[in-house]
Amino acid sequence: MILEILSVGLIISACLALFLDEVIYSVAALSGTFLFTALLYYVNGAIYAAIFQFAVGVGTLAILFLSGEMLSEKSSKKTSPTKFSALVGAGLVLSLPAIFLSVSGSTGAYYNTSLGNALWNLNGVDVIVQALVILTVALGIAIILYEKKGGK
Repeated sequence: MILEILSVGLIISACLALFLDEVIYSVAALSGTFLFTALLYYVNGAIYAAIFQFAVGVGTLAILFLSGEMLSEKSSKKTSPTKFSALVGAGLVLSLPAIFLSVSGSTGAYYNTSLGNALWNLNGVDVIVQALVILTVALGIAIILYEKKGGK
C-alpha cells in the first residue's frame, strides 16, 4: 500500500513540475519528485541509492531555484486553481496503472538480487549519466548567467 501512495505522489509531483507556469512552483514540485523517488528507493531497501538521489536532488534544486529566480521574468499571472486541479487529476489518472497493476519481481534474470544491489552493481552507468546530466545543466546555467552579466 505504501508503494502505491508513493507512486501516486511521484507521478502527481512530476506532472506539476512539468506543467506549472511559474518557475518557482515548478521547482518546488520537482523537489517533491526527488523526495518521492528517494522514498521509493528507501522503502525498497536501496538505502544508498536513496541517499544519493536525495543529495543529487538537493544540489539540482539549488541550481534550478537560483537560475529560475535570476533568469525568469516576474509574471503577474498566477496559476489558476482549475489548472492546478486538472494537473493533479491528470497525475491521478496516469498513476492508475501503478495502483492497480503489479509486476512480479521474481521473473527476471536476476531475481535473487535486491533492488539496492541491482542499482549499484548492475546499473552503475545510470549513476554516471545522471551526474553528467547535472554537470551539463550546471555548466549551461553558468554560461547563461555569465553572458547575462555582460561577459564576452
